[in-house]
Amino acid sequence: MNQGKVLVVDDEDSLRRVLQKVLEDEGYWVQTVGTGDLARIALAETQFDVSLMDIKLPDTDGLTLLKEVKEGSSDTTVIVMTAQNTMRNAIGAMKNGAFDYITKPFDLDEVLVLVKRAMDSRKFTRDFLELKEEVKKRFEPGVNIIGTSANMQKVYKTIGQVVDTQATILIQGESGTGKELVAKTIHYNSPRWNQPFVAINCAAIPRDLLESELFGHEKGAFTGALERRIGKFELAEGGTLFLDEVGDIPVELQTKLLRVLQDREYSRVGGREVLTANVRILAATNQDLEKAVKEKRFREDLYFRLKVIPIYLPPLRERRGDIALLISYFIDKINREMGIQISGVSPDAQKLLEEHTWPGNVRELENTLIRAAVLSSGPILFPKDFSLQNKPAATTLEVEQLSLEEIIRHKLEDYFRRTEGVDVDNLYSLVIERIERPLIELTLKKTRGNQIRAAQILGINRNTLRKKITDLRIELKKESS
Repeated sequence: MNQGKVLVVDDEDSLRRVLQKVLEDEGYWVQTVGTGDLARIALAETQFDVSLMDIKLPDTDGLTLLKEVKEGSSDTTVIVMTAQNTMRNAIGAMKNGAFDYITKPFDLDEVLVLVKRAMDSRKFTRDFLELKEEVKKRFEPGVNIIGTSANMQKVYKTIGQVVDTQATILIQGESGTGKELVAKTIHYNSPRWNQPFVAINCAAIPRDLLESELFGHEKGAFTGALERRIGKFELAEGGTLFLDEVGDIPVELQTKLLRVLQDREYSRVGGREVLTANVRILAATNQDLEKAVKEKRFREDLYFRLKVIPIYLPPLRERRGDIALLISYFIDKINREMGIQISGVSPDAQKLLEEHTWPGNVRELENTLIRAAVLSSGPILFPKDFSLQNKPAATTLEVEQLSLEEIIRHKLEDYFRRTEGVDVDNLYSLVIERIERPLIELTLKKTRGNQIRAAQILGINRNTLRKKITDLRIELKKESS
C-alpha cells in the first residue's frame, strides 16, 4: 500500500540504500539521489510528499536547496538531515521552512516516526484547506442565497466588500428574508471562518435572562445560579456573534452591549474578572430602529455602533423575478432531503406563486413548497396543491379609498423608511417595472390579447410592447369573445 512518496537526498550511498529499504517496508514509494542537481530534477518530475534532505551535499548547500524548494512550486515537506549538530544549522533549517531536522547518526525508528508525522501534517493541512474551500462554496453568495435581481446583486456586492473586514454589520429586512443566512455567508467567507459562529435570538430569551445568556454569570450571581455559566460572547471568542432581532434588547442591557462594542471588554453577571471580547458582531432586525430611537426604545449611540455597514434584504415581493430560481432551488433541496421526486411546478402554479404577496418571504415560500411536495399525488405541482392565504377584505376596501398616486406615495415612503441609510440603485427602474407589469397585463386582458389594440391604448409602438412583454415575462392568453 502506497503511504506516500518520499525523496531521499544524501551523498552516502549506503545510507540511501538503508533508508530506502526501511521506508519501502513501511509502504512508502521511495526515490534516492546523491546530489543537489539530481534532487532538483527529481522534484521537478515527481510530486513528493516528503523529502529527507542532507545539509551537506557535494554540489550545493542543503539549506540553499531547501530554500529553493520552499520558494518554488513544490509543496514537498522537507526534513533536514545533518551530521553537524550545531545550533546554526538547526535555526537555518527551521527558518527556511523545514518541517523538522534530525542529526546523524540517528535511529531508524526515529526517522520513521518523523516521516509519519510529516505525512500526517500534510494530510491535516490538505483536509483543512479542502474543508475551507467546501465551506466557502457552501456559503458563496448566489449558491445558498438565491437571486439574480438587481436588489440581490447589491447585497452580494456589499458582502464581498465587508467579508475581510472586522466592521460591525446591521442586516435589515422583514422576517423570512434570510438575514441569518447572510450573516453565516459573511462569517464563513471571512478570516474567522474556522472559528465559532454563535447566534442568539434576542426576542426569544426572557428579558431577565438575556444578560446572562450574552455575558454569562458566576455561581451565586442570582437565585438559581448554581454554577458558573459561559455566555455567548465567550462561546464566540475568535469568531462571530450574530445578534438576531437586536431591536428587542431591553434598554438597560443596551448600555452594557454598547460598552462591549466600544471597549471590547465585559464581565460575567456577578463577576469581577474583566474579559476581552475578540468577537465580530453581526446584528439583524425586522424593526425600524430609527423609529425606535425616536421613541426612546433604542439607544441612538448603540444604533450607530451597530449600523457601521448596513445591508438591506428586500422582501420577496420586491424581487419577484427571483421566485422561479427559488422554486427550482427548493424543489431540489426537498427531493434531496426528503427522498421524494418532484419534477417541478406547472406554468399556472408558477404564475400563482410569482403573483402571491409572500408576507413570510422566502421562508414562507420554502414551507409552502414543502407542504405541497409532501402532499402531492404526482411529480408536478399544480395550483390545487397550494393553499395560500389571501389578503383580508378590509385591506382591499382601504386601498380602494386611495388614489393611485396616494398608493404609490405611501409605498415609496414605507420603502424609504425601511432602507434608511442604505444606498439603493436603479430605484426608478424598479418602481416603473412594478407599475408597467400590471398595467400591460390588464390592458392585454381588456383587449383579449390583441397586442395592436393594447399598444394603441397604451400609446406605445407594438414592437416596444412586445419587448416589454418579453422583459417582464408576461404570459399571453388569448381570451375568447
